[in-house]
Amino acid sequence: MKYFWLFILFGSMQGFSQTSLYGPTISYQSQSGSMGKIGGYYLHYSEKTNMGIKLDATANFAYFRNQFLVIPEAGLTFYPNVDLLIEPFLETEINPYTVTPKVGFSIVTILDFSFGYGFDLKTKQDLKPLQGFTFSIGINIPLNFELKY
Repeated sequence: MKYFWLFILFGSMQGFSQTSLYGPTISYQSQSGSMGKIGGYYLHYSEKTNMGIKLDATANFAYFRNQFLVIPEAGLTFYPNVDLLIEPFLETEINPYTVTPKVGFSIVTILDFSFGYGFDLKTKQDLKPLQGFTFSIGINIPLNFELKY
């Protein structure tokens, strides 16, 4: 019975009874060092086109050069088809120091894997540049998830 409910939960986005999801997001990113990210997200998708847009705002927590940093960041993600179990996406993240375009895939818009390249906008004094190749893994926890019966 437990596996049945897991299949129902993760089997298809058709189970959502609404066209938007929101909640907290937690992720790890490796870009010029390791960063933990905590924030919130809002995902809206069209039932007609199955395309989705996700907005998120996060705080990046990092420890670089004996200095603890909290860096605010905003992100915009485009899902060309949110109706798939494993769906591709395009994402752009921007913070005061870097803009980072990414590509990746998501499992039911809950578990995200992405990689990209960060371009340095401004280097903070006494901080190494946040640029170069990046990899991230994140979990989006929908608070308004409902299943259709």
